[in-house]
Amino acid sequence: MEVKIWKELNEAQKEEALTRPAQTTSGKVQEIVENIISRIRKEGDSALFEFSKTLDKYEGDNIELSEKEIKDACSKVAQSLKDAIDTAYENIKKFHAAQTPHTVKLETYPGIVCETHTHPIDSVGLYVPGGSAPLVSTALMLAVPAAIAGCPQVILCSPPPISDAIIYAATKAGVKRIFNLGGAQAIAAMAYGTQTVPKVLKIFGPGNQFVTMAKRLVSNDPHGAAIDMPAGPSEVLVIADDKANPSFVAADLLSQAEHGPDSQVILVTQSEKFAKEAMAEVEKQLAVLPRKEIASKALSKSTAIVVDNLDEACTVSNTYAPEHLILQVEEPESLLGKLRNVGSIFVGAYTPESLGDYASGTNHTLPTYGYAKTCCALGTDDYRRRYTVQKATKDGLKAIASTVTTMADAEGLGAHKNAVVVRVNSL
Repeated sequence: MEVKIWKELNEAQKEEALTRPAQTTSGKVQEIVENIISRIRKEGDSALFEFSKTLDKYEGDNIELSEKEIKDACSKVAQSLKDAIDTAYENIKKFHAAQTPHTVKLETYPGIVCETHTHPIDSVGLYVPGGSAPLVSTALMLAVPAAIAGCPQVILCSPPPISDAIIYAATKAGVKRIFNLGGAQAIAAMAYGTQTVPKVLKIFGPGNQFVTMAKRLVSNDPHGAAIDMPAGPSEVLVIADDKANPSFVAADLLSQAEHGPDSQVILVTQSEKFAKEAMAEVEKQLAVLPRKEIASKALSKSTAIVVDNLDEACTVSNTYAPEHLILQVEEPESLLGKLRNVGSIFVGAYTPESLGDYASGTNHTLPTYGYAKTCCALGTDDYRRRYTVQKATKDGLKAIASTVTTMADAEGLGAHKNAVVVRVNSL
């Protein structure tokens, strides 16, 4: 990781320091993903099975797991891991079950009543990354709120071979249909449907830059599917003062760097001396990590930034808009009011990001790529849709009629005016 002094950088250099690695290759990625989506839309299962073999290296005959395969997979999971998954499940369920819909019923004008109603989305698709790091926890994070919201149809895709623990976690959270599918091809199949994979209305879950690109493309197509958020390669920003423990900071940086070569970690600190101490600790811990090669690639595209004070550190964080933000400073709560653009904040030296990844109860599906400026952490409301209802009495319509007709006249919309006039004239 390169150490950079923030005040010595010009605006272009500051922007470059906060650029995500995956954003530099988006053009080539889009071309590849567009081809995958196009072929699956036109050819259905034929193209899907081909991509499954060539990209997922899947040689099985059936993409969907049978009930027996699901049962057998669950039976192979060690009891200690089942216990851990069960504990995490309970915490996630508690936090997401508390996210009840906010409904409104209000008389806005004499005789005019307006309401909000909600209902679960009819069909949702969950994408759980697999491969070198099968994200068992993601199965819980996506499936638990779907079950709480009451979505009638829930399907899950994950790259083959699907981890037995992912299957157990998904089943624990109520998922019954699971598919051996990964990458952009899984997103395309869920968005448009094939002979084997049902079409869904909304797709949830993080992934690499190919998955993220596929989600973006299908969400821009009215025939495709909505998405939860642009959740791509993982990232963390750590704000640390010179009183922080360098080993804690290094551990937090590496916990995200090991996700993948296109992940990014950023340290923001007031002390160049501390930055170098933390970097030395990173090298020490990196040497013994099982995924050190992957983490090294992520670190090569990551940065330590030295700022003058914590206010400037908050400015850097708000500009970057990190997926995860860890505060390792003496009075972390004092910064909360100054921090805006973030997926999830981890307060204090004893709140590692991995706590939120697995078991605290909050959702770890978070906006990346800077979308935390406009997007939110995944919650139960994302699996529901809200709509409004209004009802007017005869007297209510008559009382508000002139307001509506005057505004309709101003917009030149005569039919709008007439819809009120014909009713009022009939009274």
